[in-house]
Amino acid sequence: MAPCLARSYVIPAFTEMRGVYANPVMSTSPAPTPMMAQYHALKAESPDCLLFYRMGDFFELFFDDARAASATLDIALTSRGEHDGEKVPMCGVPVHAADAYLARLIKAGHRVAIAEQVESPAQAKALRGSKALVARAIVRVVTAGTLTEDVLLDAKTANWIVAMVAVSGAVGVAAADISTGTMELCQVSQAELEAEIARYAPSELVAPPENDAHSGRTTISLAEKLFIPGASIVEQPLPSFDSAKGEKRLCALHEVATLDGFGAFTRPELAAAAGLLAYLDHAGKGKLPFLAPPVRRTTAEYMGIDAATRESLELTQSAGGSRKGSLLETIDRTVTGAGARLLAADISGPLIAKTKIDARLDLVAYWANDGIAREAMREALRRVPDIARSLARLSAGRGSPRDLGQLRDGLSRAWDLRELLSRSADAPPLLADLLPALGGHGALIDKLTRAIVAEPPSDASGGGYIAAGYDAGLDDLRDAGGTGRRAIAALEARYKSDTGITALKIRHNGVLGYHVEVSARAADALMVADSGFTHRQTLAGVVRFNAPELHDVAVRVTQAETHATAAEAAHFEELIALTLASARAISATADVLARFDVASGNAQGAVEYDWCRPVIVEEPCVEIVSGRHPVVEAAVARGGGRFVANDCALDVSDRLWLVTGPNMGGKSTFLRQNALIAVMAQAGCFVPAKSARLGIVDRLFSRVGASDNLARGRSTFMVEMVETAAILSQATDRSFVILDEVGRGTSTYDGLAIAWAVVEAIHEVNRCRCLFATHYHELTRLAEKLPALSLHHVRAREYKGDLVLLHELAKGPADRSYGIAVARLAGMSSAVLQRAKSVLSMLEAGRAATGGLAAGLDDLPLFSILIEQEPVDPLRTALEAIQPDSLSPREALEALYRLKKLTE
Repeated sequence: MAPCLARSYVIPAFTEMRGVYANPVMSTSPAPTPMMAQYHALKAESPDCLLFYRMGDFFELFFDDARAASATLDIALTSRGEHDGEKVPMCGVPVHAADAYLARLIKAGHRVAIAEQVESPAQAKALRGSKALVARAIVRVVTAGTLTEDVLLDAKTANWIVAMVAVSGAVGVAAADISTGTMELCQVSQAELEAEIARYAPSELVAPPENDAHSGRTTISLAEKLFIPGASIVEQPLPSFDSAKGEKRLCALHEVATLDGFGAFTRPELAAAAGLLAYLDHAGKGKLPFLAPPVRRTTAEYMGIDAATRESLELTQSAGGSRKGSLLETIDRTVTGAGARLLAADISGPLIAKTKIDARLDLVAYWANDGIAREAMREALRRVPDIARSLARLSAGRGSPRDLGQLRDGLSRAWDLRELLSRSADAPPLLADLLPALGGHGALIDKLTRAIVAEPPSDASGGGYIAAGYDAGLDDLRDAGGTGRRAIAALEARYKSDTGITALKIRHNGVLGYHVEVSARAADALMVADSGFTHRQTLAGVVRFNAPELHDVAVRVTQAETHATAAEAAHFEELIALTLASARAISATADVLARFDVASGNAQGAVEYDWCRPVIVEEPCVEIVSGRHPVVEAAVARGGGRFVANDCALDVSDRLWLVTGPNMGGKSTFLRQNALIAVMAQAGCFVPAKSARLGIVDRLFSRVGASDNLARGRSTFMVEMVETAAILSQATDRSFVILDEVGRGTSTYDGLAIAWAVVEAIHEVNRCRCLFATHYHELTRLAEKLPALSLHHVRAREYKGDLVLLHELAKGPADRSYGIAVARLAGMSSAVLQRAKSVLSMLEAGRAATGGLAAGLDDLPLFSILIEQEPVDPLRTALEAIQPDSLSPREALEALYRLKKLTE
């Protein structure tokens, strides 16, 4: 359904009366009107938010909020009345379409406080008089990390909110995805912090202020320590991050006396949890969302991948910031939103424990080897709703009858899957371990099946979602309402007959209730005193009347409908309470369904792409036969081409490969594909290779490509050096490192010296598995003194003056870089290419004369070589630049004159 246009016209006034707006203009006196006083009081509660102020069917925004919303939403900014002598800027959006506008505001980085009417106009009138202002309260603060509505979320992407605090030198991290109820706690060092936060890719970060003069506890500066693109940073007062409060709140939340059953949580972890819960409590205005018991994570469970490496390898997002073109998008064959989110988590945090990796691979192999079972599983999963997010909405008080219906359907299909899988032969251990979580919901399924209609609505206010036969009293009320509506239809037919007005209609609206409506031309017949009709309202083109008989029937209908709606609402609350009593079990079922979706989807991808099962071992090695880059291979296949596979063999005695060769030859692709294969293998996926034997990688590092970070004051070369320094300080002998063109961002000898020292450090100090691509051919001499370093190159050939890139890896160093040949491919002009060849010849001659690196990297006056060489012959240079076949007669004549001039 297309969204309704945002409000862009002026409302009549701000004085409320009987649920509609009256006409007096806002007072221009210095004293604010009651409505403005109420607005400012609410605004003071959330000064950092845009305030959605409910007025009838619209959320209105005023003052600076209106200006900001108008610019973001591209809706008209209007004004009405005055405040402090100035016109009041305003704009608004309709309540029924507010979610679409909220999504745009949140995406633009705004936070929104929702101020709802908490009583009806009739209640306000009864309590405080006929001119009483309807009471309002902020019922929710909408932020990037606290979304639960489907229209505000991407079904395939988790929505993490992360709180963090430094305590006694360690950093506690608490992460939650309230759209599913997942909660995790961990403790990391300052050095590990950015990689841990990057794993979550949070939409919102909560932390204490940078400095706190009244506390001895150290705090961290998010601005300086972290740079997480897309994350909104929110400060929470430091007293909120109290470990004792965190422990107490978690115990109360999960109704336990101690947290020992959930894990041995540290004080920093509990402090972070306290800050997170305090923030969620503030955003929910005292109502916490559903959160499953916290799971304690450690950095020892996952492959360490820092933010730079994630960006370089495009694990879950491409360079453009979208899912398209990433590893995740390429390998994702899941059929549910929950499965897609779990696959993203697997790729973001590959496992380190061999037994857990093998268990996932066993499950993938189970469905990869049985096509019939795999397709049956995937077909069943396609019909499973996103029960985790439905449960979260119900828990947060934002659920609908449709969410109850989705839970009913999802749990019912989970039960069917359990029955199907329990009959499977040769089931892997992980499947057997997970299977029991799909059962145990029989009573709830039965209750919801009897209570909720097959296709429940998304809005509970209109009723109609409780199934017939569930409540006899409700059925009687509906019958009474139906009888009344039939009586109203009979009255309409009789009124038409008695008056002779065939266009007469009985209509209903929220202000007048049921009434008779005729055209203005036919109204005179009903205006006479003995007609039985009483004039009610005249509008453009129509006139509305009351009638005694209609009033009596309408009262019966309205009362029956009101009682029926109230009865349905009571049942709705009862069913929600019953559902939430089983929240943990439902959440566990959702997790198992997602794991089955990931495993069967990985199996589907393995079959489609001819991927192999990797063999995971403890010793540090990378033995890949015919490895491919999954993303590049898919792109090449779409273009009708074939990807050239390559082998990689790293072990203790040959752990550092120096890879040379031309640009565009495939060096970077080769480096990245091996890193991606390691990620996929430890995430529990089959990999794009003929065979793969991989030692566990504790940390993965990638320094590939050139980029700057001007937002943090870093040039391209500075970014390169920062990332390289992080690798040298953190890589262990179990790590895997890929480095490309280290040192190319500065002068030749500075860069060469840095690259030389980095290679030596990786070989002698870090002793990790490493693929190092470079154009510095001088580095190949390191093979003579570093025993675990070997030389390799990507093959290329020049044929009839053209460069042919073979994309094949071979042993030994490249004979040259082919830079000028690549420049020709790029369309460089012939004159520039010829001049480049001349300069290259002189530079190479100069290097040979001075001994180059063999002379010990002595100062080489690089450009003095050009002076010492024989002077360039301008006539020869001009002749070499001429391309006879491309010259017109006139251009040839002009070229001849230029040559003649050079001889003068």
